[in-house]
Amino acid sequence: MRFFKIIAVFIVLLIGAYAASMYYFVDESKDFKIEKEVDYPLEKVFLQFNNLQNFTRWNNFFTSSKSIDIDYYTPYQGEGSSISYVDPKNDTDGEMFIRYEKENRALRYQLFEDRNENPTVVEVKFKAVSPEKTNITWVVHTPKLSVLKRVENFWTEDRFAENIDKSMANLKNVLGNKVEKDNQMAAIKYDSLMVEKEEEKLLLGINVSTSNKKDALYRNIVMNYNKIYNYTTMDLGKKDDEFGFPILITDADNYKDKEVSYFLGIPLSKKFGVSDNNFSFRTQNPTQNYVMYYKGTYEGRIKAIQQLIQKAKKDEMRFNDIRQTFIERPMDDQDVNMKLSLSVFK
Repeated sequence: MRFFKIIAVFIVLLIGAYAASMYYFVDESKDFKIEKEVDYPLEKVFLQFNNLQNFTRWNNFFTSSKSIDIDYYTPYQGEGSSISYVDPKNDTDGEMFIRYEKENRALRYQLFEDRNENPTVVEVKFKAVSPEKTNITWVVHTPKLSVLKRVENFWTEDRFAENIDKSMANLKNVLGNKVEKDNQMAAIKYDSLMVEKEEEKLLLGINVSTSNKKDALYRNIVMNYNKIYNYTTMDLGKKDDEFGFPILITDADNYKDKEVSYFLGIPLSKKFGVSDNNFSFRTQNPTQNYVMYYKGTYEGRIKAIQQLIQKAKKDEMRFNDIRQTFIERPMDDQDVNMKLSLSVFK
């Protein structure tokens, strides 16, 4: 009995010593600052922060859990917008608000976690370093903690910094796809032959062999594009701004064949396990291309392809496959808007 009394007294003294050390040596809240730069224009970056529907698509705090459920409240953008979230798997919930906005300059968020009445306040400041580069500064004010919980302040900054690192990687992927799409749309000059270098791409898609009878090929492409799009957005949970334009890869001159084989895929930023055997990843290597933009019936693309092949032969260049990038998603009974790229080499 005496032994247990001694143990109890020891535990009480230990808790007292811990509480005293927390009280005198650890602040009840913590302030810290983190800076990052991204290679995208200020206006495009700011829109990813002041629109909470955009924000939750790339911020690791929300994307790291597949079980999180988020509700958005009007206004969905800017000062006064808010969300609430519940994550049953990780047993967490909370609310987030934008309390202040100065367009393209600053935002102030309040985050209430797990019914804590004291919020985490995050001020984010934006500054254009150049037309294509933006500096982002986070100033974080953590909520006041009770004496017994103050030990959490030892790892709060590291945890927040890790979250920002992962979030920035996600943001670069989102903005990269947005900027690539915008640039491609702005660069369109229909029916003009150009020379371009294309970087490596990672595509998730399917291999197909189908009839090349009138309209049958295009109907098959539309059907398979819908399969890939639905799998990417519904099964994998990807948003439209997380992947690029669909690309069809096939032999340059197989438009003359009775049966056509092709690979149709959507560009993604990284490879991961795919549970459906119908889909696979394919790496599109860097190439030099002869390029033409074309708009019209799918059948009418053949004339543009012939022009690219004739140019390659005239320049005594060898060629491989042709890539058909759909600037607008392929749809039944509608004209196509596409970029035709013939891979050429000496």
